[in-house]
Amino acid sequence: MKALIVVLVIVVLLALVAVGIYNGLIKLRNSVEESWRQIDVELTRRHDLIGNLVETVKGYAAHERGTLEDVISARGAAMAGGQSPSQQAQSEGLLTQALGRLIAVAEAYPDLKANQNFLALQAELTGTEDRIASVRRSYNDVVNQLNTKVESVPSNIVAGMFNIERAEYFEAQGGEREAVKVDFGQRDTTIPPPGSYVGADVPPAAPPAGPAAPSAPAPPVQAQSQPPSEQPPA
Repeated sequence: MKALIVVLVIVVLLALVAVGIYNGLIKLRNSVEESWRQIDVELTRRHDLIGNLVETVKGYAAHERGTLEDVISARGAAMAGGQSPSQQAQSEGLLTQALGRLIAVAEAYPDLKANQNFLALQAELTGTEDRIASVRRSYNDVVNQLNTKVESVPSNIVAGMFNIERAEYFEAQGGEREAVKVDFGQRDTTIPPPGSYVGADVPPAAPPAGPAAPSAPAPPVQAQSQPPSEQPPA
């Protein structure tokens, strides 16, 4: 009888421990999902700001079609649903690269750089990027806690029983590991003036000078005739 009671006590204790571990795992998983929703809110705001920025630049540099289309295409890919955190990070990295080229083009247009709407969008975009960096750190911290529990003993046993898996980190890809700034490190880049872009009103360049025509040969110098020398009288 006593042995049965001891066994029952051990089973109850193990069950309580398992319940505690399970509840902790669920709490971490919910925290990961909540943190991801905060990232999604900021990414949505980022996409909206970039769309407005493209429209503003288009009003001043509509002939920069290639750069504008690159940003629009990358923005559409970043807004596509159903992406995992790693896929979303890759899409955002490509969007950042395209946006950097757009800002570099905008640097060549003084009127655009002084436009109040353009400046306001830049300021809002900078603030959004800072918030994304902040919530990304919080998200990755919670993911790290969950993944540690999933891989550690004895919580890995409970995680396996209830199919609680590792979560993916949201990390910047490649060279886009720093928070995005509105100048994207391009302000020191030498950018040609607007007149050099395709479609600008540029006067035609003077045709290159052809080879110099050969100069006419100088007339031969005629020797001056010498006066006949006087012959002495015979």
